[in-house]
Amino acid sequence: MIEARHLRVLRAVSATGSFSAAARELGCTQPAVSQQMKALEASAGTTLLIRTGREMRLTQAGEALVRHASGILAGLTAAEEEVAAIAGLRAGRVRLVSFPSGSSTLVPGALAALRAEHPGTRVSLVEAEPPRSVDLLREGDCDIALAFRYGATGGEWDDLVVRPLLTDRLIGLLPEGHRLAEAPSVSIGELAEESWIAGCPRCRRQLVEVCEKSGFAPRIDFATDDYPAVMGLVGAGLGVAVLPELAVESVRPKGARAVPVEPAIEREIVALTLPDLARVPAVAATLDQLARTAAR
Repeated sequence: MIEARHLRVLRAVSATGSFSAAARELGCTQPAVSQQMKALEASAGTTLLIRTGREMRLTQAGEALVRHASGILAGLTAAEEEVAAIAGLRAGRVRLVSFPSGSSTLVPGALAALRAEHPGTRVSLVEAEPPRSVDLLREGDCDIALAFRYGATGGEWDDLVVRPLLTDRLIGLLPEGHRLAEAPSVSIGELAEESWIAGCPRCRRQLVEVCEKSGFAPRIDFATDDYPAVMGLVGAGLGVAVLPELAVESVRPKGARAVPVEPAIEREIVALTLPDLARVPAVAATLDQLARTAAR
């Protein structure tokens, strides 16, 4: 019989390329990883890994097993949580992944309300931007992914349960001494000759697309995933930027002015989960609290 713990180890070896690296990732010893792989190969009745130099390579059977492992582990997690709830255990565990501006604005209020209503439910949080956060969900490494997108992309999330939360408008950031810093709003075209400071890769692509629609290519002199760094660079007079309103709310822009951008540029904020996980009470309760917090 193939055991879930063996599948987790196999997936770690596949991702890291060695027993020692997999052991570090899993928090165990290298001999323990080796023993579990031997047990898994015995259960499977065939070789799953081949050592090539310093790295481990999957055999065809190993590749097939890794391909199915994520779905199997996600299904097992859903089954364990649902069975525990049915058995009357008023407890649960939710692994949440969020992008940074969501972590500092939506998540705290939602988790505080969840703890007050369901004190036995434990929620862990790690940060990742989409599409990596969505990959973590599909791979079985989290239960809910807080994500965003600019405009609906056909088929992007068709295999997931999508819980819309809010629409987040992008806000222009200008140095306080900028000629347009006191304007009630600013058009992207008015900033065509400016030096730009860009955010996360997905936001960066959106910025380029919007600027190109206005007839110019932005000169991006600085790029960083760190929102406080973006605001610091703008505040120092090194360029202009557009950031999601949630990001502007989460960090006080020192030396920078927030100005609405016209035409409006918006992103959709959603909570994503797998269909099986959506039926788990702790996951459903967390989704509900995220929606309530976003509606305030």
